[in-house]
Amino acid sequence: MNEFDFIDQLRRQTRSRRHSARVIKGIGDDASVIAETGDRDLVVTTDLLVEGIDFIRNATPARLLGHKALAVSLSDIASMGARPFWSFVSIGMPRETWDTKFKNDFFEGLLALADQFGVTLAGGDVSETKTGIVIDSVVLGEVASGAAVLRSGARTGDQVFVTGTLGAAAAGVKLIEKGARISGKSEVERRESARPEGASGSADVRPDDDAIQSLLLRQLSPSPRVGWGIVLGEEILATAMIDLSDGLSSDLSHLCKESNVGALIDSALIPLDEDVKHLCGRRALDPLALALHGGEDFELLFTVSPENIARLPKRVDGIAISRIGEIRCDAKTVRIHEKDRTWELKPEGYKHFD
Repeated sequence: MNEFDFIDQLRRQTRSRRHSARVIKGIGDDASVIAETGDRDLVVTTDLLVEGIDFIRNATPARLLGHKALAVSLSDIASMGARPFWSFVSIGMPRETWDTKFKNDFFEGLLALADQFGVTLAGGDVSETKTGIVIDSVVLGEVASGAAVLRSGARTGDQVFVTGTLGAAAAGVKLIEKGARISGKSEVERRESARPEGASGSADVRPDDDAIQSLLLRQLSPSPRVGWGIVLGEEILATAMIDLSDGLSSDLSHLCKESNVGALIDSALIPLDEDVKHLCGRRALDPLALALHGGEDFELLFTVSPENIARLPKRVDGIAISRIGEIRCDAKTVRIHEKDRTWELKPEGYKHFD
């Protein structure tokens, strides 16, 4: 039983135990939706980051870890079409870590990202652990009543889109496993040398060191697509949405399962990160495989009905979108087309306890 099997089991068990009629959407989406008074719904998500599983301590500066702890939860709120407002963060760490600058640097990174999106750190908890760092991130947001974008709204004929580019975060993990580390530059200097996020298509080849640093940042310091989430939700553009945390193959499968539909995507339309193509193509790593199965890009995958495509903005916060396929009536079957062949795309993203 992997994590998704267990979640499905819990979902079945809770169906007969729901004690509040205000729970609009419970287990089974990127976040839960709870009816508030008036014309607003509360959107709540929680994420767990565990040392050795979700991050490698000696490869992850504390400030970037604080950033990522909040970013992954902001991404969930964005995928529901909601605006984030409040954050609760609990953290456990060994005493030897507590006695260093780690806790201060961690919250410096978290609060900097919170300030960027107007999110208030409203509470949390601190505990001592015997081994390793454990982080629990909770974010709450709001949407207009009944307006949350769920995974279950895709319909046959809808077009499938993604924000930004794919594969960079997975490439970053491969680089970390091979010993690559963030350079001694300041974070500002590193971001200035990185390729603009969402950039795709032909580009000048950059020095390997700059490309490596860019890919490491995409893994260690992801940028949640909060702006796109708000636009897609408030303008009623997306029929279904999910964030790309487990990988395109797995997350599209989740969306299709909830919507009881299938999908056909075109490999040539998938926006591969330029640095991934530059570096990984020469290192026997398949950029397309990283984009399909790598995960942790934290881009948004969403569907749009044909009549609303013309209303989509070209960019939000400088980030472009790409159409990669369409929803089909083949229930829960995802297929991919590449050149002259088409095959079933199995979900091969990361699963805990698999």
